[in-house]
Amino acid sequence: MTPSEDSADELLGRVLLCRVIEPGDEAGGRWVREFGVGEVVRRLREGVSALPGVSEGRWAGLVARARRARPERDLAVAGEAGARFVVPGGAEWPGQLDDLGDARPIGLWVRGRPSLRMWALRSVAVVGARACTEYGTHVAATLAGGLAERGWVVVSGGAYGIDGAAHRGALAARGATVAVLACGVDRPYPRGHAALISRIADQGLVVGELPPGDHPTPSRFILRNRVIAALTRGTVVVEAACRSGSLATARAAERLGRFTMGVPGPVTSALSAGVHELLRAGAALVTDAAEVVELVGDMGDLAPPRRGPVLPRDLLEPASRAVLAALPGNRAATVEEIALGVPTTRDEAIAKLYELRALGYVERHGDGWKLTRQAMMSVRTGHGPC
Repeated sequence: MTPSEDSADELLGRVLLCRVIEPGDEAGGRWVREFGVGEVVRRLREGVSALPGVSEGRWAGLVARARRARPERDLAVAGEAGARFVVPGGAEWPGQLDDLGDARPIGLWVRGRPSLRMWALRSVAVVGARACTEYGTHVAATLAGGLAERGWVVVSGGAYGIDGAAHRGALAARGATVAVLACGVDRPYPRGHAALISRIADQGLVVGELPPGDHPTPSRFILRNRVIAALTRGTVVVEAACRSGSLATARAAERLGRFTMGVPGPVTSALSAGVHELLRAGAALVTDAAEVVELVGDMGDLAPPRRGPVLPRDLLEPASRAVLAALPGNRAATVEEIALGVPTTRDEAIAKLYELRALGYVERHGDGWKLTRQAMMSVRTGHGPC
């Protein structure tokens, strides 16, 4: 058998196994690792010599699936939908998926022109609640747009709510986004996102473990999340209730040694309760794209420090600020009283008072000095008189 024939058999074998073995099935992954694709396929098709660790009933079910599988047809249907099948060890396979061990996908169906391997190298997952708030939608879209503008690929699950907002935010910024589905890539789910997923396939990538035509189930959504976590450098949870499936993505990311991040929300919101528990457990708190990139990016990709506004009085010399602080807010004070309050000499106090008068902070009233109305207002509002 030539190397090309061997590769073709490996490809067809993995396509068949995608029909037989459920995503994330570690027993199936162990069979492939220990016996090889060809031997596992042979046993399944012949229905003899059951593989280790499987009950009689389950083995019968797997054999029945294998006998119905038509890998050539699956490849043809995928080709008509513009999809290809990517296998471990191939040029487009993202090596970070190997961190999943025996739970690694048998293969991945991919729609879209870019290379999945190259895009996954600089990618971040943005996930969260389906029934999200306007706050969550805004934050997810803004965060994804900011990541896209910085050259990062935004990965999410294509679902309603935070997922959809993240995809749209990246697309609006003319950036890159990947949707990882829990169904066949030729059957977008949810149906209400058919146009969005088609747009992602045109401009980015749509990825899934399940063969063409397969439908999602609750367990497949949860198992899909491990792929999102493994593909990316880190996972950001924007909004999530305590039982949200997006927390499974964050937990998978943590197990894999990826960065786990959360965006805080109102403490009164049940849709942020899961994120807050995540933060209490040690996830990094982030509020914008710069803070995410500081964690997942290269050395030196630091978020700008957060400071309050610089007020005119902040620019005063320390001695002048001390004299200004020594003036009462409700009356005039003598030079001697001001000098004692600093403390400093009478002559130094007079010099600084005249400087402050030139800047509009103080005014003279007979033998005393008083804050101007603008200066008194700045004390209350935090703005200077200039």
